[in-house]
Amino acid sequence: MSNLAERLKHYPAVVDLQKRAKKRLPRVAWEYLDMGTDNDRTLDLNRDALDRIKFLPKFMLGNIQPDLSTSVFGREYKLPFGVAPVGLTGLMWPRVELILAQSAAKYQYPYTLSMVATQTPEAVGAVVGDMGWFQLYPPRNPLMRSDVLRRAKESGFHTLVVTADIPAPSGRQRSVRAGLTMPPKITPRFVWQGMINPAWTIATLREGLPSLRTLEKYSADGSMKEISNFVAQELGGTLDWDYLKEVRDIWDGPLVIKGIMHPDDAAKCVDEVGADGVQVSNHGGRQLDGAPAAIDMLPIIKERIGDRATITFDSGVRTGLDVIRAYAMGADFVFAGRAFISAVGAFGDEGGDHVTEILKSEMKNDMANIGVGSIEEIKTMRENGFFFEP
Repeated sequence: MSNLAERLKHYPAVVDLQKRAKKRLPRVAWEYLDMGTDNDRTLDLNRDALDRIKFLPKFMLGNIQPDLSTSVFGREYKLPFGVAPVGLTGLMWPRVELILAQSAAKYQYPYTLSMVATQTPEAVGAVVGDMGWFQLYPPRNPLMRSDVLRRAKESGFHTLVVTADIPAPSGRQRSVRAGLTMPPKITPRFVWQGMINPAWTIATLREGLPSLRTLEKYSADGSMKEISNFVAQELGGTLDWDYLKEVRDIWDGPLVIKGIMHPDDAAKCVDEVGADGVQVSNHGGRQLDGAPAAIDMLPIIKERIGDRATITFDSGVRTGLDVIRAYAMGADFVFAGRAFISAVGAFGDEGGDHVTEILKSEMKNDMANIGVGSIEEIKTMRENGFFFEP
């Protein structure tokens, strides 16, 4: 089944892609993608909070032809959603970064490459064109930090996203139970999972076991074992306000601080660091199982910083309606992670285009049914009486 229109008839929603991906991926890969942390309560809370947002549609407005284009940091995007950074991406599907970067370039929306993804900025930059954002896990070594940022800039990535919300590793017990180790080991359990998921296995054999390729040049021997030790010792755990100011001095493009949940942090990022934006996110429910839903913090942070900076959002986005909800609650741009990775797990090279068409179609349909025709109109829905607030 290679025809996109035909596939969309059988898999018309992200949930359908998730079900197919779960069948095609080894358990260790699916659990890493799908999990939260501890009891997954924050993961579920993100979904529940988005579902609680209801709209009061207005009718008799004539023929609405929704326009999905928008702009962020002076750049025009044809679609109002993008791909959030995801680490160890090649575990879920080989070359997933290149597949999604290609779709982002085709449809003109941002693709955010994680520093701990399994393809380099040089490789992805050659595919993504001018749609590339780059995500940084703060290295302790300032020379390494400067070199990583240089590589990202020279590869065409123009917007930097610094992840702030991993001061320490989280439990992620589902991944442990599934047998994930770093580096991944060829155990009898792993071999069996590969045997019962032949599509993933064949694709992985062609590409090789996933490795954090951006970091290979900084580790002692470039092996996955050495890189895993390197990540544990050299990345994260030391981020503070002075560090962010140093990054601000180094990076001459738009700077977004990701993982912001506290309004005081949001204000400080903007007023003291000089960040161009903050990304409201609880890391998709993967860090702290006692955190609030990210969407509940979005309007609070919007009220705190107003229009002094751009507010992006992720955590729990699965549908075009979710994208609308985030814009209506105060976002200036919206990202999804699991939805895109699941699509590639479901359909390989064709997954990026498939999920893009789903989200685009859902947004247009829902906007017409609500009674709004543009992203700017979505942002004014509350003041214009479109919210249902019993």
